[in-house]
Amino acid sequence: MADAVTKLAYQTLQQGKSLVGVAHKEVSTRLMELLAPKGAPRTRPVQPQLLGELQACHQQLLDVDWQEAEQGLYPTSLLFDAPWLDWAARYPLVWLDMPSTWTRRSQRNVQDLPRDLETSAFPDYYLQNFHHQTDGYLSDHSASLYDLQVEILFNGTAEPMRRRVLKPLVQGLRAFSDRPATSLRVLDVATGTGRTLRQIRAALPQAQLVGLDLSPAYLRQANRWLSQLPSELPQLVQGNAEAMPFAEGSMQALTCVFLLHELPAEARQNVINDCFRVLEPGGVLVLADSVQLADSPAFEPVMDNFRRAFHEPYYRDYIGDDIDARLTAAGFSGIRAESHLMTRVWSATKP
Repeated sequence: MADAVTKLAYQTLQQGKSLVGVAHKEVSTRLMELLAPKGAPRTRPVQPQLLGELQACHQQLLDVDWQEAEQGLYPTSLLFDAPWLDWAARYPLVWLDMPSTWTRRSQRNVQDLPRDLETSAFPDYYLQNFHHQTDGYLSDHSASLYDLQVEILFNGTAEPMRRRVLKPLVQGLRAFSDRPATSLRVLDVATGTGRTLRQIRAALPQAQLVGLDLSPAYLRQANRWLSQLPSELPQLVQGNAEAMPFAEGSMQALTCVFLLHELPAEARQNVINDCFRVLEPGGVLVLADSVQLADSPAFEPVMDNFRRAFHEPYYRDYIGDDIDARLTAAGFSGIRAESHLMTRVWSATKP
């Protein structure tokens, strides 16, 4: 009975998050068309049949999320773990930020970054307003709104999609089952605000967790979120995922969520290569990113609209890229992949 009540509460919560996301995007899209009818790129209409497929995949994602919690892969409390009061307080700031976002979008201005930024500390491809968001990934303001913006974008499914890395991660670490759990080191590459690290901590409460990100501002936000955990605070490190400041073979597992589509092809391969270097032989890499044309051709209009509505300069190249081939080229084996709604998850092992 308790499980049934908890499941109903979870389903109700997700339906509510989805309705908020849909309503927000509907209102903001109509306002944007009204205020900037000539400048903004137009999105393609999504046919009812495709909407039905998306809704079915949405429900399948929620079913898998609940089943894996019920199986004990992570506690059911994780299904409700979000800073609701904080997000509610920040929601008006999302609306206040929109006029500048719409202006950048209509003017095709993608380098509207903080004036005091030390640009030499970052690769050129990083110095952009990804998603047209204020300051790109390079300010505390941007970091404070990011998680809420992503939840709205994905109609409340960002956290369930992130959690799909947990099963292959836990399964991959079984290769080291003869070692104490406290000796295992898991690195989250491009950790951003630390939401994936928070998920991993619930599934692996004893492991040593490390988060790497290029943005000092996002690491500060990650520190705020993660410092609320009752367990040990993960180590947070500033650095470029193409050349990570970790010794060869120093990690037993790596995760990387929603990074690859924001990298040019060469950097994409460099990141995968360095993940291979940092992993101990027998270790597992788990990648999660957008679905692609090869595995989800029916969702092509949605992928195209994402590119049209947001500044994603490398997304078109990414959705046609062969990630399996890149993993193989880096030296990985045992490559597996599956899709969950708009997210594709790969797992691969270092021989």
